[in-house]
Parts: sequence; structure tokens; C-alpha cells
Amino acid sequence: MIENQDIRPAQVIGPLGEPLTLEDLPSPNTKRWVVRRKAEVVAAVNGGLLTIDEVLERYSLSLEEFASWQRAVDRSGMQGLRVTRIQHYRDLYERQLKY
Repeated sequence: MIENQDIRPAQVIGPLGEPLTLEDLPSPNTKRWVVRRKAEVVAAVNGGLLTIDEVLERYSLSLEEFASWQRAVDRSGMQGLRVTRIQHYRDLYERQLKY
């Protein structure tokens, strides 16, 4: 059955439109998470290159932290991942929901 097979793409489309492979992902010992690195990890999960569980283990992230990255990308794109802009984009999103 297909659902039991581990079928993964060799590459996915990265956040800037470039091909993204496992080798292109941030190092597992990454400590400084800039916007591009966060967006690459989110793109890898969304494209099926890695599972959420693999990302959490590989990068020692909490589910809440990774989920916040996914929400930020879904709502505001890469700009939503900027730490200095998180509150701004959160407020903007909540205002949009009201109207």
C-alpha cells in the first residue's frame, strides 16, 4: 500500500523559489535562527522533505515554536518570521479576522 511507503521528494521549492535539498537545510546545531533558515525548515516540512517529528528532533525545537513559524509563514510570508515584527503581524492578522 502506498500509505505505508516512505516516499519523499529529493528536493522541494525553498522560500525564495530555489531548489532545497536535505544538504541545503540549516545545520542541526544551528543556534541563531534567522528568517531564511526558519523559512527553509518550514518549506522542507511543507514539501515533505522532513516530517515535523524529524524537525523537532533534528533542531531541538518545541512543537509550539515550530508551529509558530508555520503560522507566521502562512499568515505573512517570510516577513512574519522576523522577531521584531511578530507582534505587528499578529495584530494585523487579528484585525483582518474582525472584518
